[in-house]
Amino acid sequence: MSHKCVLTGISRQSGHRVSHANNKTKHVFLGNIQSKKIYVPELKRSVRLKVSTRAIRTIDKLGLAAALRKYNISLKDLIAA
Repeated sequence: MSHKCVLTGISRQSGHRVSHANNKTKHVFLGNIQSKKIYVPELKRSVRLKVSTRAIRTIDKLGLAAALRKYNISLKDLIAA
């Protein structure tokens, strides 16, 4: 499975670690992706999703339906992922 949020699309970024002597080594920055079990009232069941912590906060604040509208994702796309 990829290290990517199904709602926001947050994934890894590449860059450099820079030492005090300005030596640069390649480095991969991973997003804070968590596996979260979320209850979907329309389906009357829970779904396990890989979402970023920012998306978890949005779901807690707005609810799953409003968060899906915010990120332009349908429930069918979410279940298929």
